[in-house]
Amino acid sequence: MMGAPKITLGYESRTAAIAALRANGLSTAVIADRIGIEPKTVTALEASAARARRPSHAQSTVPTLGRPVLVPFQDYAALRSHAARRAVTVDRLIRDIIEVVARDDMVNAVLDDGAAS
Repeated sequence: MMGAPKITLGYESRTAAIAALRANGLSTAVIADRIGIEPKTVTALEASAARARRPSHAQSTVPTLGRPVLVPFQDYAALRSHAARRAVTVDRLIRDIIEVVARDDMVNAVLDDGAAS
């Protein structure tokens, strides 16, 4: 359950304040400092707002069936900021990356390991 909006810096909610400050070109760190919250909270509120704006009927381009893949924790963690900027989960970002690399035959370009020669 979500809490009630918190009036912040004259805006109706922290999310509204973050959107306004971001529109003014401020960084996540500066926004967090102005509001008095952690930078990760700024990112989380932006991601939540982006999810709320997305249509619920959006079709996924990834099949619902597949195989699980274990991703090392440090790699998963390294993708969090990239996922947050796109307002998707890290799992969704990983699926999107794999789909594009496979579909566009980019494995050799991404790995650059010389295996194709």
